[in-house]
Amino acid sequence: MSNSAFLMNLKTLWYLTARRERGSSQAERLENFYSGQALWYDSFRAKMLHGRDALFENLPLSEGNTWADLGAGTGENAERFGLRLHQLRRAWLVDLAPSLLQMADERIRRHDWSQITTVCDDVTRFAPPEPADIVTISYSLSMIPDWIQAVENAWRMLKPGGYLGVVDFYVSRKHPPNGLRRHRWMTRSLWPLWFACDNVFLNSDHLPLLRSKFETVLLEERFGSLPFIPFFKVPHYVFIGRKPE
Repeated sequence: MSNSAFLMNLKTLWYLTARRERGSSQAERLENFYSGQALWYDSFRAKMLHGRDALFENLPLSEGNTWADLGAGTGENAERFGLRLHQLRRAWLVDLAPSLLQMADERIRRHDWSQITTVCDDVTRFAPPEPADIVTISYSLSMIPDWIQAVENAWRMLKPGGYLGVVDFYVSRKHPPNGLRRHRWMTRSLWPLWFACDNVFLNSDHLPLLRSKFETVLLEERFGSLPFIPFFKVPHYVFIGRKPE
């Protein structure tokens, strides 16, 4: 690791552990937290936000589809479609942090993605100008205070037969529904406290709600490492669901 990369990682750790979000609204708190990290946001989080490649590789995508990415951050997820991205007719990258969307705009200009637009809006209220074939929520559901409303809004904007893809940290219920993994007491107790310091709330109800509203196409429950914290792994899930027609 170069000296510059090491210093950027240290600064990001400072934001994650020492600096707390300030502001009277969710938008102000997010911008306060992320504005100083925007330049190296992607490189640091690549070490901890696992499962995103698997999500986008498995999402069905057809020529002429529309896509909304809720909590899109810097727009990096668009690159995860690879060559399939050119099949999209329109796409919206939605986030509340202007500093992250500025990075997304730069990425769009660099790649000449004329079909993709950034939108600074609340993902619980955003309404695309036309229904979406695909909606994704990548490591942002656990940061949305009204996360249930975000899922409901994703449902509203999806076409019948459209797909919702979600990847995020979580913990299991003490007694999970059949077919879902049960985590140990330490996992269910430690990680919610750890992540709550940064207003990331690991939730045991994500998967039960997603499975109740959508037809499950793909569900993987995994564990992933964290940077600079050896021997500890955090649970995350990859979910693709289909809205019934």
